[in-house]
Amino acid sequence: MKLTGAEIIVKTLIEQGVTDVFGYPGGQVINIYDALYKYQDEINHILTAHEQGASHAADGYSRATGKVGVCIATSGPGATNLVTGIATAMLDSIPMVAITGNVPCSLIGKDSFQEIDITGVTLPITKHNYFVNSVADLADTIREAFSIAKSGRPGPVLIDVPKDVQVATYEYEPQPIVEKIPLPKVKETLIDQAVELIKASKKPYIYIGGGAAGLGMGKEIVALAEKIDACIGCSFMGLSAIPDGIDGGRFLGMQGMHGHYASSMAQNEADLILAVGVRFSDRATGNVQKFAKKSKIIQLDPDSAEVNKNVRVELGIVGDVEDSFRRIAKKCEGSEKPDWRNRVEELKADEVRFAKEAESASKSALTPQKVFAVINRNKPEATITTTDVGQHQMWAAQYSTFDRPRRFVSSGGLGTMGFGLGAAMGAWVATKDPTILITGDGSFGMNLNELATAVTYNIPVVIVLMNNKVLGMVRQWQTLFFGKRYSNTVLETRQTDFVKLAEAFGAVGYRAKTEQEFEDALKKAFALNRPVVIDTWIDKDEFVLPMLPPGGAIDDIIVKVDE
Repeated sequence: MKLTGAEIIVKTLIEQGVTDVFGYPGGQVINIYDALYKYQDEINHILTAHEQGASHAADGYSRATGKVGVCIATSGPGATNLVTGIATAMLDSIPMVAITGNVPCSLIGKDSFQEIDITGVTLPITKHNYFVNSVADLADTIREAFSIAKSGRPGPVLIDVPKDVQVATYEYEPQPIVEKIPLPKVKETLIDQAVELIKASKKPYIYIGGGAAGLGMGKEIVALAEKIDACIGCSFMGLSAIPDGIDGGRFLGMQGMHGHYASSMAQNEADLILAVGVRFSDRATGNVQKFAKKSKIIQLDPDSAEVNKNVRVELGIVGDVEDSFRRIAKKCEGSEKPDWRNRVEELKADEVRFAKEAESASKSALTPQKVFAVINRNKPEATITTTDVGQHQMWAAQYSTFDRPRRFVSSGGLGTMGFGLGAAMGAWVATKDPTILITGDGSFGMNLNELATAVTYNIPVVIVLMNNKVLGMVRQWQTLFFGKRYSNTVLETRQTDFVKLAEAFGAVGYRAKTEQEFEDALKKAFALNRPVVIDTWIDKDEFVLPMLPPGGAIDDIIVKVDE
């Protein structure tokens, strides 16, 4: 059948299994929006308040499901407003397709109204991008974009479509949903080398990241840990890969700059690290010259560029991570390491002691630990926890519980303040599961305009705003390393009343200054089934601990403020 380019875009999205898209109309995508109107019974469009919100929503949609998220924006500022969201997806390896309009081909390069070279702008922050100058190439380009976005190491792809290509007509022939491009299976000799290294280990540590979380390998990882008597830790992006209750006490949680004490220390003392889908970022390693010096590292990754990029490894295994892990696990022999197990238990006991000392020293009526204790015992089954970026994000990473994979949605690599609300909406649209956003007064101010979207579509996100009236993470650094010179991190002069603000948008607002007030508000919020903001007051001097100082190593770990 002969269709316009705009219709081909929408029909190809439907063909590829897309049921929801996020975006904002404009002059150079008005034809696409006309096609969305025509096919509205087959594809749902969510109008966000800002294009950045659309990109974060597409990202959150993908993180919660593993599907390719889709967002649409017009040319010029519409396209550039997607940039932060595209970069966020790129650094966390999230499959996403962004479709932008542009001025007609005849006007390209002439500084036309709202013209921008968005393929040039996004070249460093996309896995691939396209400028489509012929309607004949349009459908196959979209299919190829989906294949690239979800294959290998996933990532965002941008497709820029000039106005005249959207208007032109061409024959459209439906095709099947494109499959992932298979990753190569590694040679058996590499599997055997990994097995021998594991066999020789007396202190094994399995280290999992976003690559493992995305594959849903939690049960298999625990099974191998039990078989070789290893403990398990994760990067920030690996959170929720090991659901609560399945690990038999072996999972130590996140390691790194603000990781759990036991997890970071066990990693440092291990003689072998089996790294599955992690990239050894600076926040995970600290000083790379001192990172895991006692350990041999086996790194499983789909991307050869990640092997030996940040840390030197004993053995790099590049290819199908899931297949490689299973083959290694199958060949490993069972063993017991009571000395290592006892040492890990000692580290866990130290962590509990440090946490109790920190909480007892707090003068706050509502501590972060209490906030998350209330959330953990009141949130419904299958709740998705999303966050913005800052202290609240690290507290969420430290204290949140997860009952299944893909329940933690947060910006890791780029650390995007303002990510949370858009991502929370996308996660809910994708799953219809209960969704909670943990944010701070600084991050929430970045994109609170998306409350309008949540209310319009009745997306029942429960927003827990941890309000300390400061830019908490930067202020923490200023306290510890800059002589308490609080340059532009104190927000007390802002007069925002978040309860009234929520009500102005049409949402519900509560305020909580004590643990009981917070628990009462949270129970009401989950029962309402509509967008709710809980303005939760915490003290500005609550710090995220433990902490590795910037450029520091595990020997420099800070577990008490007075250190």
